[in-house]
Formats: sequence, structure tokens, C-alpha cells
Amino acid sequence: PWGAGSQCRPYGALLEMYEAECQYLNGTEWVRYVERFIHNREQYAHFDSDVGLYVADTALGEHQAKYWNSQPALLEQKRGEVDRL
Repeated sequence: PWGAGSQCRPYGALLEMYEAECQYLNGTEWVRYVERFIHNREQYAHFDSDVGLYVADTALGEHQAKYWNSQPALLEQKRGEVDRL
């Protein structure tokens, strides 16, 4: 079945993955929200609430991070996630 592990992927399949997490320090005194975008097990871009922007981690992520950072409404929403969560 799909989702049961990497050995279930058919030959030649591509893996696209998204992860989001909140990191807490000293209760809720400091909260960091991070989103990660992964293609074939390699993180290509991420959003970090401490930075407030999308950051490219590979050449693949440069175009995508630039596009996301050009969207003011998206950035405002993502920057607010740290307060919402």
C-alpha cells in the first residue's frame, strides 16, 4: 500500500513532501514556525518564521522561493502562523 514506506514506491516514482513544525523554547516565550519542501528526499526550500521569508536550500528551490517571496499576502499569512499556532 502507498504510504507504508519507501520500499513501496514504484521504480521511477518521484517523491514530493511537505513538513510543518513549531518549535517551542521556554513554554511559549519563543515560538518558531518552519515549513520544509522536499523533493526526492532533498529539502529544496523552507520558510522560517525567524527569517520571515522563504529560503532556497538548493538550485531547485531558488525559483520557487523567489516566487513565494514575491507574494505579500502569502508572506503575511505565513508570518502570522507563529502566532496562530
